[in-house]
Amino acid sequence: MYTDKVMDHFSNPRNVGEIENADGVGEVGNASCGDIMKIYLKVENNIIKDVKFKTFGCGAAIATSSMVTEMAIGKTIDEALELTNAAVAEALDGLPPAKIHCSNLAADALHEAIKNYKESKA
Repeated sequence: MYTDKVMDHFSNPRNVGEIENADGVGEVGNASCGDIMKIYLKVENNIIKDVKFKTFGCGAAIATSSMVTEMAIGKTIDEALELTNAAVAEALDGLPPAKIHCSNLAADALHEAIKNYKESKA
């Protein structure tokens, strides 16, 4: 059902936790499945230096949260905004059709954290 990459990111999630005094925080949820993701950003000179996440949800939700943090670190804010839901799923070598909504949450949470960061700088 799940790819080896999904199982790896679920079993050994990267970047779990919170960032105190984060520069941006984004939270999204899916009421139909109960998944909730919160992403924290640390930004220096417009580059994402650190990303952490806390996710309550299924294995796919945890795996996509882990993957999106790996994909965002080192990117500029604008580059990270270009990360799509499909790109997260593709980086995990795909998700079962019933779990695609989980990958959507990961990118959305990242985008919300970036939005929060930009609003705090305005």
